[in-house]
Amino acid sequence: MQQDKDNKGSMTVAEAGRKGGETVRNERGREFYETIGRKGGATVKAERGRSFYEEIGRKGGETVKAERGAKFYEEIGKKGGDRVKATRGPNFYEEIGRKGGQKVKKLIEEGKRAARAAMEKQQEQPQQAQGESASAAPPPTEEGPGRSE
Repeated sequence: MQQDKDNKGSMTVAEAGRKGGETVRNERGREFYETIGRKGGATVKAERGRSFYEEIGRKGGETVKAERGAKFYEEIGKKGGDRVKATRGPNFYEEIGRKGGQKVKKLIEEGKRAARAAMEKQQEQPQQAQGESASAAPPPTEEGPGRSE
């Protein structure tokens, strides 16, 4: 019990950190943490690149999958979908589906146009090559076969 009397009034590092964080939040507000978080994230991205985030995300996902199983992702996906449906309504999925379909349609049309343009360009090149080889041949003379004077 002597140890308890000696530690009276002291706190753990975690408790001190929590207390300090609450004080800063009360003085500066939640936006302060959002701002410094964005700045820190931008710095890490500049130093380590996007691939760093991809790698740690993949590792984190593998860890969660190993600890909780693949079923966990199904459950949280369903919960997220239900939450979106509750907050935005069932028509939201119809809207984004329609927008996605329109985007796909537009991309397909652009791809077809690009493919047609490439084929037309490819067809023009052999014709130009034929025209160049024909112009490289000597011009026909007036004394062609079957003509004699």
